[in-house]
Formats: sequence, structure tokens, C-alpha cells
Amino acid sequence: MTTLDIGNMSLPERLRTMEALWDSLSHDDAQIPSPDWHGDTLSERKKKITEGTAQFLSIREISPKKIS
Repeated sequence: MTTLDIGNMSLPERLRTMEALWDSLSHDDAQIPSPDWHGDTLSERKKKITEGTAQFLSIREISPKKIS
């Protein structure tokens, strides 16, 4: 399959294909290592929480659409 083939698929076909890929990846035994910056970011966030300087936003505050 090429990217041209994917571009010719309907939206429902592309969504089904994407879901099949995600399902396949989630059952794959191979572990994809996290990049180093993930750990750095988590450490920085944990430090801010511990120091009491972290800022938290609600879903309502970050959502572009109104949530009822």
C-alpha cells in the first residue's frame, strides 16, 4: 500500500485502517522506547507539583468548545 492508495480511500476506510494499525501496535510485544525528553518533561512537572508552583487547568478552561 502506498500513500497514494491511502489518499484514494474513503474516510471510513482510512479510519478502519488506522484503527487496525493501532490495534496491531497495542498487541505487539516490541516495546517502543520513550525519548529522553519525555522523562525530562515528567521530572520538570513533578518538581513543579512538589514545589507548589504547578498550574492546573480544568477541561472547561482548555476546551475550545463549551462543555455542558
